[in-house]
Amino acid sequence: MTISVNSAGTLSSEITGNTDDGDAPSRPLLARAPSFKLPENPVVTIVPSTSHVSIDFADLWTYRELLYFLTWRDIKVRYKQTGLGIAWAILQPLLTMLIFAVLFGRLAGVPSEGFPYPLFAYAGLLPWTFFANAVGTSSNSLVGSAHLITKVYFPRMIVPGASVAAGLLDFALAFVVLIGLMIFYAVIPGWNLLMLPVLVLLLTLLTLGIGMWLSAVNVRYRDVRYVLPFVIQLWMYVTPIIYPVSFVPGKLRLLRYVLLLNPLTGIVENFRSALFSQPFKWTSLAITTAITLVMLVYSAYVFQRMEKTFADIV
Repeated sequence: MTISVNSAGTLSSEITGNTDDGDAPSRPLLARAPSFKLPENPVVTIVPSTSHVSIDFADLWTYRELLYFLTWRDIKVRYKQTGLGIAWAILQPLLTMLIFAVLFGRLAGVPSEGFPYPLFAYAGLLPWTFFANAVGTSSNSLVGSAHLITKVYFPRMIVPGASVAAGLLDFALAFVVLIGLMIFYAVIPGWNLLMLPVLVLLLTLLTLGIGMWLSAVNVRYRDVRYVLPFVIQLWMYVTPIIYPVSFVPGKLRLLRYVLLLNPLTGIVENFRSALFSQPFKWTSLAITTAITLVMLVYSAYVFQRMEKTFADIV
């Protein structure tokens, strides 16, 4: 068999053999194989990154369909073989609201800024439930997708992103109950409602940043799955869900500082302001926006630094 490359860069091959006479020249046994012209330029060029945080947005956009399929997979797996199915997305915040309304609204007499306490509590539980569930699922997303990470290439950020995106469906279903409560208590929103999509986007970005960071850390340190539920439980009590910020007395300065630096404070407070036509708390919203942007950059940096070792230790 003879393989040759001519001056034009064309690859060709020919299979030859000898005749009965050992001294006779070889002759072709098969027809000449078709020629393939080699490309002048490489199809794919791999270059080293020149920045510390190198997010290839073009690569993420190329795999956008994978994000959709992983999101749909997470939704189906979450409610597979459950009796009530997706109704759990509504029952979880609704039942929690009923318990809070009895314990804190009636027995403890916690103020609710002039609104019915069930509506006040549910408006705070809605963003909190999305945040807590999405952070919990996204933190374990890389470990749960080890069979994919070790076999094929795709942007690993898609995995925690799909977990957060799956939680948006639960958020939308639970929001329908909030609309019903507002109709029942005759609370009519005003123009402040236009700010609601911005707050939902801010909540999603904050959740994505924390979930992406925890998912990367959880690959190396599996203690995250044990520590996170406890931290989430404590975090809820320093977020103004069952009480307004004005309920905290001025002498408890430490708690007030914690509430001010809590990124969920600005989201929950302004979430109620958008629904109930109250003045926005711009200071807490600015702090939340700044923390969210810093968290996104930091989590992207940590994720990119640790991503190269995921397939080895996951």
